[in-house]
Amino acid sequence: MVNPGAARPRAATSTGARSIGRKAAVIGAVAVLATACASSASIVRDQGDQDENELSISVSGNQLIDQDEQPIQLVGVNFSGAQYACAEGWGIFDAPATHESIEALKSWGINAVRLPLNESCWLGINGVDPKYGGDNYREAIGDWVRRLNNHGFYVIVDEHHTRNGDGLAVDQQPMANRDHADDYWKSVADYFKDSPAVLFDLFNEPYPDDNTASKAAWTCVRDGGDCPGVPYVAAGMQEMLDAVRSTGAKNPVLIAGPEYAGTLRRWKKYAPDDPEEQLVASVHIYGGPLSSPYADEDRWDPEISRVADKVPVIIGEMGETDCAHDFIDKLMPWADRHGVSYFAWGWVTSPCAGEPALIRDYDGTPTPYGIGFRAHVRDLDLRQQ
Repeated sequence: MVNPGAARPRAATSTGARSIGRKAAVIGAVAVLATACASSASIVRDQGDQDENELSISVSGNQLIDQDEQPIQLVGVNFSGAQYACAEGWGIFDAPATHESIEALKSWGINAVRLPLNESCWLGINGVDPKYGGDNYREAIGDWVRRLNNHGFYVIVDEHHTRNGDGLAVDQQPMANRDHADDYWKSVADYFKDSPAVLFDLFNEPYPDDNTASKAAWTCVRDGGDCPGVPYVAAGMQEMLDAVRSTGAKNPVLIAGPEYAGTLRRWKKYAPDDPEEQLVASVHIYGGPLSSPYADEDRWDPEISRVADKVPVIIGEMGETDCAHDFIDKLMPWADRHGVSYFAWGWVTSPCAGEPALIRDYDGTPTPYGIGFRAHVRDLDLRQQ
């Protein structure tokens, strides 16, 4: 993430074939930088990957329910990397997609993982290296999702890095593009429609109309088309949802609003129509010196909880940009009381100086910010429910 108005960062490759992947996202007047540094990691299977869990998740009223039709709260992390490594041409993942990583994730007590993806790499288009795109990318992502499901993790897959026309998706755009988004979601949904523990997050962080929450911005998010602040024809949530449902997929679908998914104020009015009634409201919340609209806790009850009274709410990204955990120490108990799910950004390694990184290394050693998140989640005892 970068300062508002600044050029979005590009990942740089240093000596030793190491790469810095940047997940750009500014929410409202927000600036948050999350950088993952690690060598390219391939999927490694071993004898520890034999667990199997028959998980499923669906929407019932304003709750997520599991395979036993019991309410479930998803609490997890963003496993960043697959949205940028492939487009940069050095791998598919950043954090190792190994049994050791699964054990590290388990040790934190989480029950879910959000997996950011790349449009060009999934579709194998616009010049992506075939080693890291198309069939190879889809197989790697599919295998990792299956293994996470087998080990008891629910998984959200999203459309994170996109590019209209014939360019390679190396960053976030203000809206999904009509050139590729519908094809992307038809393909992703068809791939995972028989995976009942997978949820779809249609577009990571919309920010049309100069990153405002105007009527024009909300209309663009839902309907797409020619939108202010979007220099291409946008794909809206309704058409992407229609693309998902056209495959027969009944998976729950996350719908974000504008301001980098930072507001739910008009969510109910502008939500798309879903014949399966499986919509989830998505919001991203960052605190600390560089924060998002809902860093203001006075807005949680009048805006977030009112939506949570009607549909499930998932905080798809949550973080603190000062490497402390004072803010999330308030947000997480509030979310628990209201049945709101949340995913911390991110399962990435960095110095944690202004960056919401949970870990110092991929063994799962926490940063100060990560210490607060992990302690709270362990107390929830989610994996024993």
